[in-house]
Amino acid sequence: MRVLWRVMVKEFLQIRRDRRMIPVIFVAPVVQIAVFGFAVNTDVTDVPTVLVDQDRSAASRDLLRRFVRSGYFELVGVEERASEVDRWLVTGRAQLGLVIGPGFGAALASGRRAALQVIADGSDAASVNIALGYAGALVRGLGADIQLERLRAAGGLARPGQVELEPRVFYNPDLKSRWFYVPAVLAMVLMVMTMLLSAMGVVREKEIGTMEQLIVTPIRPWQLIVGKLAPFGAIGVIQVFLVTAVTVFGFSVPLRGSFPLLLGLTVLFLLNTLGLGLLVSTLVETQQQAMMAAVFTAMVPMIYLSGLIFPIENMPRVIQLVTYAVPLRYYAEIIRGVFLRGSAIDVLWPEALMLLGMGLFLLAVAALRFRKRLD
Repeated sequence: MRVLWRVMVKEFLQIRRDRRMIPVIFVAPVVQIAVFGFAVNTDVTDVPTVLVDQDRSAASRDLLRRFVRSGYFELVGVEERASEVDRWLVTGRAQLGLVIGPGFGAALASGRRAALQVIADGSDAASVNIALGYAGALVRGLGADIQLERLRAAGGLARPGQVELEPRVFYNPDLKSRWFYVPAVLAMVLMVMTMLLSAMGVVREKEIGTMEQLIVTPIRPWQLIVGKLAPFGAIGVIQVFLVTAVTVFGFSVPLRGSFPLLLGLTVLFLLNTLGLGLLVSTLVETQQQAMMAAVFTAMVPMIYLSGLIFPIENMPRVIQLVTYAVPLRYYAEIIRGVFLRGSAIDVLWPEALMLLGMGLFLLAVAALRFRKRLD
């Protein structure tokens, strides 16, 4: 144990001597989650809208008030003709054009179909789809209110039968996209930092020529492996504290589950990232190669296939099967389960078991290759 401890101390001292790495290790994760949390927001509000009101009736003004008061739309301009909307969309000054045709109010009053058109900039398809859904709901609300007023004016005492939807959203009642994305930054920070540090830390020994010195010392291969990886695992645990604090106190994302459980399951995820980092180090000779190999052969595919950004259900069946071999997929379920749903180990044990099995397998393969190179 003394030999193992000295290897670990040596690795910590080596990290401390490289003063440029300290901000990267401890400051960069906080900066990343802060920038990501503020920048990545798929909630759609204040959609810039240009109005073409060719009716100029009380009904058209009522419709406009509904749009503006909803908070989803912001009136940025008024035009006389629908053909003028295009220049607003081309220049990016507006994302939506609301065209109210002549006779809109009269058609509503007589129960006929009213002329109404929404022209949208489809270059941002995701936001436009959401905005069109908001617009449709507002128009349907106006139609329902007019129908009710007409019934009352006709002397109807009872409202006509209606089907009313009362949605209840669990775990994220306001459907804030930030609650979905910000916890995912924890997974990406841990993966990037621990995988890169472990891969480059081992390769650095080769570059500066100290690997040969370690080989001739009375250190067993497993002691060298554990001694090299344990400090990076400890750094990963510290990063969990930092990123979780920013997530909870900086962005008000609730941590409904147990933090000790999150910490324990994170250690299982670190087995995977450290194992991948060690495996990469056995395949390359320089730190630059290690960084490129880790980023493009492991990190980027794992981010795309994990479900952190793109829903796995929308992927082709063959790709969905591939995602079962991605450790980040299981850790993504753990993070969102602990943070948002308050899940306990009785729910998350399948993901924990997969991370444990995959982590031990990756470490075993990497250790065998590393030991072979030492021999």
